[in-house]
Amino acid sequence: MKAIDQYHKWVEWSEEDQAYIGKCPDLITGIHGDDPVQVFQDLNKVLEEVIAHMAETGRELPKSRTRPMMDVA
Repeated sequence: MKAIDQYHKWVEWSEEDQAYIGKCPDLITGIHGDDPVQVFQDLNKVLEEVIAHMAETGRELPKSRTRPMMDVA
């Protein structure tokens, strides 16, 4: 599994910003744009860059804490 695959990421419409917002709260605050597909592609590119930078500087990746739904017992 690639490092990026452990993090939950999504794109949603923001009425306030009148734009699509790409989010991955475990690594970055987000990015925005007009096309949801392009925003998701850009989000993945930025996340790959963040992960690479952290590896280059010897920083440990944070544990993934954001989950799309609760665990079921």
